Amino acid sequence: MISSHRIALVTGANKGIGLEIARQLAQAGVVVILGARDAGRAKAALDDLLSQGLKAQAVPLDLDDHASIAAAAETIRAEHGRLDILVNNAGIVDAADGPPGTASLDAVRRIMETNFIGALAVTQAMLPLLRKAPAARIVNLSSSLGSLTLNGDPASPYYAARLIGYNASKAALNMLTVQLAEALRGTSIVINSVSPGYVKTDLTGQQGFMSAEEGARLPVAYALLGEGAVSGRFVEASGQTPW
Repeated sequence: MISSHRIALVTGANKGIGLEIARQLAQAGVVVILGARDAGRAKAALDDLLSQGLKAQAVPLDLDDHASIAAAAETIRAEHGRLDILVNNAGIVDAADGPPGTASLDAVRRIMETNFIGALAVTQAMLPLLRKAPAARIVNLSSSLGSLTLNGDPASPYYAARLIGYNASKAALNMLTVQLAEALRGTSIVINSVSPGYVKTDLTGQQGFMSAEEGARLPVAYALLGEGAVSGRFVEASGQTPW
């Protein structure tokens, strides 16, 4: 059944900022598809949204399993025929990550596989569906830690955060934003990197200055950009972030 509502896929949507992004999109009238690899957590998140009268569903989606990505794309195609919004939110950290001289190579590899290659795989799988939407939006959940400029500035508060795996994964995700924005120039698809800020989630060990609800607002705003939207930006709440 083809819906007249906008359709959004949010990866890693079973908890934290992903769930809040899904909630706020649904509150804006979007039909939200929760992508999650843990079936139990996905059901709990879905029940939470449905209990509020929001339009939502869930699909199994593991960024390290390309078969699950292909299956999710086929489910969305069969049920909705298109995808209006893709939010690449899913991401991981690893305790064995660290400075380039000591970080575990296995940890760096896991982080890159999920945060960059997984996001790239999902984007590639969903692009045919995004092209069928009248004005699709892609939001890549990045971080100021992915800014080469800030990483190289001793005056930056991010300068001392030497996490070669995580920082490099977000820098690579930003490259996806830059290159895809150029590749899609002249189409109605808009893509941007959005840094939500330092949000209290499991990913940050519940450290941070913002709640998940607060951190979700900017990504949601970019997912809902209207006509004349600019593509290929890297932004945070205070404005544009240097690449």
